[in-house]
Amino acid sequence: MDKIRIAVRKFDPFESTLQKLWDAFCLQNNIKIEAEMIPMELHELYETTISKKGLKEGKWDIAHLNTDWIYDAVHEKAVQDLYPFIAENPPENYPYGWHKSLLHLQKLDNGTFGLPFHDGPECLIYRKDLFENETEKENFKEQFGYELSTPKTWKEFVEIATFFNRPEENLYGTIFANYPDGHNMVFDFCLQLWTRGGSLINNKNQISIHSEAGIQALDFYRKIVNNKNAVHPKSKEFGSVEAGLAFADGQAAMAINWFGFASMAQVIEESKVKGKIDITSLPSDPNHKTASLNVYWLYTIGSGSKHKKLAYDFLRFATTAESDKLLTKEGGIGCRKSTWKDEEINNLIPFYHKLEMLHENALTLPQTPIWPKVCEFIDHMVLKAINSDIPSAQLLEETQINIQKIE
Repeated sequence: MDKIRIAVRKFDPFESTLQKLWDAFCLQNNIKIEAEMIPMELHELYETTISKKGLKEGKWDIAHLNTDWIYDAVHEKAVQDLYPFIAENPPENYPYGWHKSLLHLQKLDNGTFGLPFHDGPECLIYRKDLFENETEKENFKEQFGYELSTPKTWKEFVEIATFFNRPEENLYGTIFANYPDGHNMVFDFCLQLWTRGGSLINNKNQISIHSEAGIQALDFYRKIVNNKNAVHPKSKEFGSVEAGLAFADGQAAMAINWFGFASMAQVIEESKVKGKIDITSLPSDPNHKTASLNVYWLYTIGSGSKHKKLAYDFLRFATTAESDKLLTKEGGIGCRKSTWKDEEINNLIPFYHKLEMLHENALTLPQTPIWPKVCEFIDHMVLKAINSDIPSAQLLEETQINIQKIE
């Protein structure tokens, strides 16, 4: 065998961790096989592994897939059911080493089609040095009439973002990831919907977004992302990674993003906000609960791989407590409860233990074959909303009609 091929989600911490893990795995097992690891952006990764049948045809042995795609991957018969391997030789402390919210999305059709790799639900990341500064607190109270603290409502979120927006200091109130990649704006819309008591699913278990909560969610979102007095001006060019890097560079007081970017800002060398950040739950509308979104990354094995046993042995090695901790120290997010509670990790990233709290409020996206298409429709709708004056109700109605055509 000349090499094993791994399709990798492009992100420096993933790439460095995977290389270190493969080298250690080969050394420990006296294996002399090269791993060809190809880092890819989201669209390219989905396309090469699922759309172009790379996993099914054995072009990839192992792939990073996120839980948005796992339904597709399973029904395209692209990924290997790991249940027989797990039954014979389970990963370390499986399943008890993980929170239950990280084990259910990959369980489909009586099989288990992946092991948790990287996680970190959506949260509010903020600059605690700004929020705890006495002068800032005095000035804020004078201006808005209440104490400065992390926003509990979306109204407070806008006021705090406006207060901290200081373009002359290259500091902005908040930052969004508005690059239309079929993910970030969809997730933002879902969070706005959920924190207003809305749902993506109606009582007939159909996807339904045209509701009063949907209108409020889209109205608020299109207004805030276009608010030049509160939002980073490059938000429309940013994906979640670029938004995370801008936050790490000290360019925003708050950000709604994946937990992983808070962690990254705490550990990467070039971060200007190391030791100055914390995370908390998202704001919500009065009388409604906070929410988070849980989309996580999996290690999967291609159904067409000729090296399934070797691939599974590596997955077992890559998901040990030690490997999970290494991913975290490199700047990713470990999935094991042991990592969340680890003393060294919490010294490095003092808010790490809060992952459990986020998981308690974390919701997931519908598992349905039409979801990728629905994602496209919602992405297009939000993009149209932030770039036009078409009423939100009309945009939601048009999108709902498109969704019904494919259901």
